[in-house]
Amino acid sequence: MEVGSLPVELWRLILAYLPLPDLGRCCLVCRAWRELILSLDSTRWRQLCLGCPECRHPNWPRRPHLPPVSWREALHQHALASRTWTQNGSDLHSSACLHLFRRRKDRRVWHVGTVAGGGYETLRGALAAAGPYDKLVLHAGVYEEQAEVSLKVPVEIVGMGKLGDVSLLVSFDQQCPTARLCNLVFMPAWFSPVVYKTSSGHVQLDNCNFEGCQIHIRGPGTCQARFCSFAQGSSAHFLGVAISLMDSCEFSGGDSASVTVEGAPVSERNWAFKHLVALAKTFTMMTSNGSTEISNQSGKDSQDGTMIEEDGMETSSVSSEEDDEQNGEKSTCLKLSYDQHGLAHLSKADMPDSSAFPALLSLSAELQRDAEARDLAASVQGCLLRRCLLRDGKGGVHLCNHGQARLEANVFRGLNYAVRCIQNAKMVMLRNEVCGCKASGVFLRLSAQGLIAENNIHSNGEAGLDIRKGANPIILCNRIHSGLRSGIVVLGNGRGSIRSNQIYGNKEAGVYILFNGNPVVSGNHIFQGLAAGIAVNYNGRGLITENVIRQNQWGGADIRRGGDPVLRNNFICYGYSDGVVVGERGRGLIDGNHIYGNRGCGVWVMSSSLPQLIGNHITHNRMYGLAVFCRKDTDSAVGGPENFNEEGELMAWESDIDSEDERFSSRRPITVALVENNCISHNGAVGVYVKSSEPLNVVANMVKNNTGAGVSVIQSAQLTRLVGNCVLCNGWTGVTVDGECRVELRSNGVYGNNCHGVCFRGDGLIVENDVVGNNAVGIRVMDNADVKVLRNRVQALRGYGISVKERVRGVVQENLVYQGHPTSTKTPIRTNTQNLECVVLNNSLLTPRSQALWALENPPPRPHSSNPSSVTPSTLPAHLAITMTNRITASVESGCHNNGSIFCSIL
Repeated sequence: MEVGSLPVELWRLILAYLPLPDLGRCCLVCRAWRELILSLDSTRWRQLCLGCPECRHPNWPRRPHLPPVSWREALHQHALASRTWTQNGSDLHSSACLHLFRRRKDRRVWHVGTVAGGGYETLRGALAAAGPYDKLVLHAGVYEEQAEVSLKVPVEIVGMGKLGDVSLLVSFDQQCPTARLCNLVFMPAWFSPVVYKTSSGHVQLDNCNFEGCQIHIRGPGTCQARFCSFAQGSSAHFLGVAISLMDSCEFSGGDSASVTVEGAPVSERNWAFKHLVALAKTFTMMTSNGSTEISNQSGKDSQDGTMIEEDGMETSSVSSEEDDEQNGEKSTCLKLSYDQHGLAHLSKADMPDSSAFPALLSLSAELQRDAEARDLAASVQGCLLRRCLLRDGKGGVHLCNHGQARLEANVFRGLNYAVRCIQNAKMVMLRNEVCGCKASGVFLRLSAQGLIAENNIHSNGEAGLDIRKGANPIILCNRIHSGLRSGIVVLGNGRGSIRSNQIYGNKEAGVYILFNGNPVVSGNHIFQGLAAGIAVNYNGRGLITENVIRQNQWGGADIRRGGDPVLRNNFICYGYSDGVVVGERGRGLIDGNHIYGNRGCGVWVMSSSLPQLIGNHITHNRMYGLAVFCRKDTDSAVGGPENFNEEGELMAWESDIDSEDERFSSRRPITVALVENNCISHNGAVGVYVKSSEPLNVVANMVKNNTGAGVSVIQSAQLTRLVGNCVLCNGWTGVTVDGECRVELRSNGVYGNNCHGVCFRGDGLIVENDVVGNNAVGIRVMDNADVKVLRNRVQALRGYGISVKERVRGVVQENLVYQGHPTSTKTPIRTNTQNLECVVLNNSLLTPRSQALWALENPPPRPHSSNPSSVTPSTLPAHLAITMTNRITASVESGCHNNGSIFCSIL
């Protein structure tokens, strides 16, 4: 009959009554008939799909309320998968007729149970009579065998009626190449919890329920399970499998791991291997719901807020006598040009906007530049678990002893842990959802490896990912958020490459590195955390580069107690506290970062720490740009450093530290904290604030346009060296040094500050500086200062060039004072006539010649250009790794703001 003999709508109405086999035969007639069949509406394909006894809703068990993209395509995929067990072509029996037209013998159907007209009463009896590829139909009832049942020939066992009508209390041992079981409920026999096992053949399980029992698959045996439910502690064990596929299954209520994969894949392959590999590769991964990208909020907070006052040392900045003298000099001043100083390249300090943030790379972009990750993403080996739901039990998937698994588009919910990968196991984990775990979501230790990409890991009781003891995964493009502890924890010699992830909204540090953890953390967006963005503690290390760390409640990066990372080229901004905190015994190289827009300090450093701050832009922070304090952390805060694994066992993590990994901390020993080649500008208080009990080197920095003083040294029991800096246009005095401080000022340029150039009350040296264009006294030495003022070039626009007052001791010698006002008759250096302990020798006053250029020359304006860093960074940390879940306690130290800083303490 021709298709065109009736209207297409009428054909569709007629064809809607045909069963699926007849529709398939119609498709084979011709192309017109095939197109007609394919044009049936989705309602009919839905009816056909849900009408198959071995098939459930295509999105069961994860999202059965959502329809598939195409019901017809879902039916097609189901038809392909359901035939895998029959593709053992080498074992097919053929008829004795013409070889060219050989065909399989007709399959017989055997009925088991109470059947009108005959049939077998027992399953064992029917199996004894069945031939290869025969079908056993079990009628409603409960079938129990008192001993293990061996499957000698390929057979199909199907339950009749609805799922649950046929129950088996049987233990099968498959000894044939292939078998299929469908629409059955398995319960453990009295003598064994194992209801099915095979060590060489292939078994296909469709639409079965397992209650309180186990299946065991040993390589080279294989298994394909579809639409099966493992309840009441049921589990699947795979030992040395080359490949097995668990598709759209549900696991619930177990007191151990739901799926265990153990042992390296065996080299021997059975007949089903190539078919399962082909089936796995045809699976097109659908992006899971809820994977919408988090918008890159600029996070720009208003900079309006409380202004931090100076600490009282400069409140008497201008005496009444000096003020009267300055008020009479409002006319045109003789300004020296100082723009050509050696740090002019650091002058530009505009606050970046969100468009300057490095964009998150997509998974495809990451795979293009990482061959190892690309090979892992393409690998299909071991146990494949996809589109499954694992819920409400102790564990999800456990990999150990070189086992391999691939987990795709699964949901792990309400477990103690979702995935545990240990003992050199390897996994690929793509587009899963991991949520509501009581401990860590994903746990790696003991040299485990793998690729963890595009997962949604959230709302877990411990860390989202826990990496320890030499584990070295690649973690790409995940969303790790809303955790009750940290986002990612790396410790105990854990390593790993953590790239292009969104880590946000966690109650503790977004990334927490401790106990010799040594990861590479690159290109991530870490934001809106309730503690630090990245915390490096207890000898943690790591290479932390090109991340965007913003809008975190505590420090953007927190380094303390032996932490020694490399923090390079990150954007640390808009935090509700300090940008970078270097606490008690913290170390590390902090290089080339943009630290701006934070409500606390840009960088907060404890004087007992030894960081290297090189080439950073520290700008537009609400408090100090860089603050160095001497107050000690409390080592015994909040319960002490107790550590627990994910089982709650007390563990001594010090024993996890492998001395072999010490090679990564081979940087040249640093004995003095170094601040070099930074731009510190437009901050809400002092640019560089020092209240320290340890030596400090501040070298070749640009300190400009800060609201308070440029550099303020309040306490310095040991020598603080300020060498080669440019202190420019700050809202108060350029450099202030309080009494009893030991400070050396050498080769600095102090220009255009709104009050004095240098106000010095301490002990030390002021040598070969250019102090020019400041609005009050150039160099003001007062109180009990003991200082040598040598070979400086000084010009004050108003007031004296150098003012030596009161009980000052020392020498003022060979300084060159430029005239600040054309009509000024004041002496270049003002001294107290009653002060006999300060020697003033060989100083000069220079006035401009009418035809000469009024400029600093021979040498040009200080500071002079220098190499970006005189300190060569040490060997950078290589890849990093980890071991088991640690009990991490966080607290905010009481009274931490007494010294003008907001910071976090993570124990």
